[in-house]
Amino acid sequence: MKRLLASIHDVSPRFEREVDQLLDRLAPYVGERLAMLVVPDHWGSAPWTPAFTARLRRWSDAGVEMFVHGWFHRDDSTHNGVAALKARRMTAGEGEFLGLGHDEALARMRRGKTLLEDATGRAAAGFIAPAWLYSDGARAALGDAGFALAEDHARVWAPGGGVVARGPVITWASRSEARALSSLAAAAVLRHALQPLPTVRIAVHPGDVTRPALLRSIDRTFAAFTRGGRRPAAYADLLTVARASISA
Repeated sequence: MKRLLASIHDVSPRFEREVDQLLDRLAPYVGERLAMLVVPDHWGSAPWTPAFTARLRRWSDAGVEMFVHGWFHRDDSTHNGVAALKARRMTAGEGEFLGLGHDEALARMRRGKTLLEDATGRAAAGFIAPAWLYSDGARAALGDAGFALAEDHARVWAPGGGVVARGPVITWASRSEARALSSLAAAAVLRHALQPLPTVRIAVHPGDVTRPALLRSIDRTFAAFTRGGRRPAAYADLLTVARASISA
């Protein structure tokens, strides 16, 4: 079976209106078969309210997978070398876990995991770093924190285990005209090039709703994968498939 994994990033009280818009946008393609990447306190100024926490539980009860998505989603580290290049080119000051050492990364992961699991009453589906950027220490901390799954731009893996899906995630950029145009071009190529893969990942962000061209591209991309019979799936399904292949 060919799988489609859909996710909404940066779920936070700061972006509730945008998240609702994205949910409505994706519903015709995946229903509630998607993942939410939840930020505990976006940029240190958007902690969860009781009303937002109740929404997280309702979404989780409806079958939405819940991932911890950093803590602040803000990068306060000083970078050098390759990390500095990634921080400058791949995100606008939001690669929170790119410069963290193991201990600090683990502390934030554990806090986020506890907060999310207390809110939903369920185990967190996993951890995905903001901007998909990890330091070596952060990667090592994933298993220590007890997360079942993690992902970056190129793969999904089980910490302490192995890779369970490969292939670039399709996503869009909204923070500048040039980046938006680049992401539109990439999506147009990838929605054809990735058709042979068993698992395709599509990620949307609150900022996408600010650009009609991005929304049209999102529609075309989801339609391109769902009209061919590819089914919306859960990230947890990847673990089930991996375990079945090991035991076979």
